[in-house]
Amino acid sequence: MGEGLTRRELLALAAQAAAAFALAGCGRGALKADGGRPVRKPRPGKLAVASKSDPASAARAAVAAIGGMSAFVRKGDFVVIKPNAAWARPPEAAATTNPDVLAAVVAMCKEAGAGEVLVTDHAIDQPAEMVFTLTGIKAAAEKAGARVRAAQNESMFRRIEMPAGSVLASDQVIKDVLRADVFINVPIAKTHGETTLTLGMKNLMGVIWNRQAWHSSDLHRCIAEFAGVVKPDLVVLDATRLLLTNGPKGPGNTKHVGQVVAGTDQVAVDAYGASLFGIKASEIEHIALAHQRGLGEIDYRKVKVG
Repeated sequence: MGEGLTRRELLALAAQAAAAFALAGCGRGALKADGGRPVRKPRPGKLAVASKSDPASAARAAVAAIGGMSAFVRKGDFVVIKPNAAWARPPEAAATTNPDVLAAVVAMCKEAGAGEVLVTDHAIDQPAEMVFTLTGIKAAAEKAGARVRAAQNESMFRRIEMPAGSVLASDQVIKDVLRADVFINVPIAKTHGETTLTLGMKNLMGVIWNRQAWHSSDLHRCIAEFAGVVKPDLVVLDATRLLLTNGPKGPGNTKHVGQVVAGTDQVAVDAYGASLFGIKASEIEHIALAHQRGLGEIDYRKVKVG
């Protein structure tokens, strides 16, 4: 091998190979120098709401209203989807993402040409396999064409540096989230004992290893600061059934709303979600902080397109 090539020619070939590898890495969600997740291309803030009797149809209609999944997913992409799969509760308890909404998101990704779709979360209840089964998430996601894996081992996480001035100097994030070409956040809208509500940005807490570090610090600031570093390309909020009391795990009172919200502006999505509970977004500290940090529009009416 290499017979007849000069040393200069061999070095040139090596340089070309290195350049090709680097370009391939950039196309596959290469990590930024600061460890945060790169978003493929900044997108104008959009938000759409769909009301349907069928959760899957509502999810499809909401995503279609902001350009369809092909606006986010390209052929061969590695897509990571993060539902709320923290608790061992059945779907009707409204403590975890509706499996039909999740399955619709997976199916849309596959239809758009995704090479691989991974559904993952760091479950709180144990064992994680039981959680993913009881919630209906495992069966629904796999039937739609996704691989499902609970992120329960520290080796599955990578440490990233947080920006100067953040409450926490660093955090540990699921490696697959950082490597993804497309990262989709699929939370459920529900109440929460410490943050009043848990919506999209709060759902990102499920991609870190040490939740207690956030709870032991300024939880609202941690949520807002992290949302500025590990940014989803798309948020699909399950508001088909709201958990009104005893959140985030329940059991509690629920309310059927039949809505799914899709958006590229995570602040606006959370602000709309808050309105479903009759709460002003400015009253939820982490939503207000995220807006103040320039992460999105707190007046969701300014970006609502459907």
